Amino acid sequence: MNTEQLEKLQNIIKGAKKAVFFGGAGVSTESGIPDFRSVDGLYHLKYDVPPEQILSHSYFLKHTEKFFGFYRDKMLYLSAEPNQAHMKLAELEKKGILSAVVTQNIDGLHQLAGSRKVYELHGSVHRNYCMRCGKAFNVKFIAESEKIPHCECGGIVKPDVVLYEESLPDKTVEQTVRAIAEADVLIIGGTSLNVYPAAGFLRYFNGKHLIILNRDATPADNIAELCIRDNIAEVLGKIES
Repeated sequence: MNTEQLEKLQNIIKGAKKAVFFGGAGVSTESGIPDFRSVDGLYHLKYDVPPEQILSHSYFLKHTEKFFGFYRDKMLYLSAEPNQAHMKLAELEKKGILSAVVTQNIDGLHQLAGSRKVYELHGSVHRNYCMRCGKAFNVKFIAESEKIPHCECGGIVKPDVVLYEESLPDKTVEQTVRAIAEADVLIIGGTSLNVYPAAGFLRYFNGKHLIILNRDATPADNIAELCIRDNIAEVLGKIES
């Protein structure tokens, strides 16, 4: 990231009337939460069963105890704290510059940083529901339970996260499409834009400025006004709001 890029980003954000941030795993890596597809990511770790299969709806139903063993070990990072990216986005929302955060992450760090309008495409580890009676449970209940977590009624308590083979929540999709369609600035950060259907939301953007903040190249780099391939927490941390 050079000074010219930073100044351009600063000016675009300063002039934004309704900016939206669309983020992925790279936003939380600085908080100690590993991503999925990088060299050190979850999908490159060696398991008897691929993580993509373990995190599928069918595996959850057929091998529930093994699912929860993996889920507690690799998906819950309850000591993680928001980084500069989360904090800056919350600050921009408070200043009336950012209208919404759309995230593919399930860690809840945007809300912990103070963001209020957050659309969680893949759900959240902090919400859990009994599959039989619908009673809600917090993440501590899942983390501290052994083997398969059960409700008092006997039903299995399932995390409110979108597993492979499951659809994105309709209401969240509608909110995301509306927010992106109404935005004059769309900042995409910490995501490869290779995961669908989430990556497809870009087509709804008709605003003026498309910005991509990601360490690696993305399929949308050629249509973006500004691409900064650097640490997203450091980049957003330098923005004055």
